[in-house]
Amino acid sequence: MSKLWGGRFAKGTDALVHEFNASLRFDVRLAEQDIAGSQAWAQGLVGAGVLTQEEANIIRDGLDKVGEELANGRFQFDPADEDIHTAVERRLTEMVGAVGGKLHTGRSRNDQVATDFRLWLMGACDEVRDMLTDLQRALIASAEANLNLPMPGYTHLQHAQPVTWGHWILSHFWPLVRDQERLAQMRQRTAVLPLGSGALAGTAFPVDRHALADALGFAAISQNSLDGVSDRDFAADFLYTATMIGLHLSRLSEQLILFSSSEFGFVRLDDGYSTGSSLMPQKKNPDTLELTRGKSGRILGNLVGLLTTLKGLPSSYDKDLQEDKEPIFDAFDTLSHTLPIMAGLLRTLTLRPEHMAQQLEPNLLATDLADYLVKQGVPFRQAHHLVGEVVQLAENRGVALTNLSLHDLQSVSEKFGEGVTAVFNITSSLNGRNATGGTSAEALQKQLEAAKSVVVV
Repeated sequence: MSKLWGGRFAKGTDALVHEFNASLRFDVRLAEQDIAGSQAWAQGLVGAGVLTQEEANIIRDGLDKVGEELANGRFQFDPADEDIHTAVERRLTEMVGAVGGKLHTGRSRNDQVATDFRLWLMGACDEVRDMLTDLQRALIASAEANLNLPMPGYTHLQHAQPVTWGHWILSHFWPLVRDQERLAQMRQRTAVLPLGSGALAGTAFPVDRHALADALGFAAISQNSLDGVSDRDFAADFLYTATMIGLHLSRLSEQLILFSSSEFGFVRLDDGYSTGSSLMPQKKNPDTLELTRGKSGRILGNLVGLLTTLKGLPSSYDKDLQEDKEPIFDAFDTLSHTLPIMAGLLRTLTLRPEHMAQQLEPNLLATDLADYLVKQGVPFRQAHHLVGEVVQLAENRGVALTNLSLHDLQSVSEKFGEGVTAVFNITSSLNGRNATGGTSAEALQKQLEAAKSVVVV
């Protein structure tokens, strides 16, 4: 079959150039969207006086048959097919005859592919949001089951203050809420119809673009034909959002890898989400979490690659933009594997409270000791310094903070009174932080209810 644009050329395309130029191997994923967009365009050409309703019906029925062949694997691709748009139009014309050649009137592959791509990405966005929601439900379930289970909290990977499992696991829920918001925002920006922009200067036929947008589920139409065919902000938005999701999954994975190690022992991964060693029979490796952590870098690479491609392009469509789809498809496929696996891993995770309890050492309560002094009228900066001296005293004696006597404490400051020992209580420390977002039982219950209000559990 000759090229759609072949009339101007005296000889055929070099075989290697054809292979280099072709995008069919990956843009075949846009087949469903290409069919839908072409059917809407055919109806639009009726309103523009280009097609009769009978001709449009023939084209639409033919496109249905092409779609069926593509869906059930019976579609026969031709070596000359450059892309899914060429393949669909070629097969349509074979089925319905010359009337199929009218379909492309007033349309360019530039606005056609931009429309198909946006349609596909709108659907992909909805799928990612559903998968994120399921992961959020898994996080909520884990939090609710162990909302007030004490564990050490960390800064700089060093013991800091006591927290609870519910508090910790919900700290990984709220970043996903922001990811959901980003997905909703980028989907809205994606739902802008470029069809009718032509190659760059708009269509010469009076097609009702608002009717096209309604038929295809777009919320608006592009206002400038040059921008309509060249805009790939929506693709970059998706990759940035996907990168942030990957980053959040990576951070969760990193901490669970640490928590599952012998040195921590806070959690045990289910066998179904672990692997072993080909040499060491005792090993149980967190490969699922490590791959999740690693794949976040892959998604980030896709973002950087696309931004680099876009940064120096002149206006309108350039063939460089063919490089927009593979990183998007790869990022979507990566999330489609990773998100359900992480949800399953969390639902099968076993907590080990006894190991957490072993790490609830007295220094975690040093801040509570400083707060005690503040309540005795000592300015916080002075209280901080005094408790630092107390910690140093305990370290020099080789004893725990709680093993210092009242006399020892009063040797540092006379502000330490008889009731100071009440400070050294994990439950009191947790419940003392009752502000919204804190670790008290009341604050945690409110946080859990807030999380549930965001996601239907």
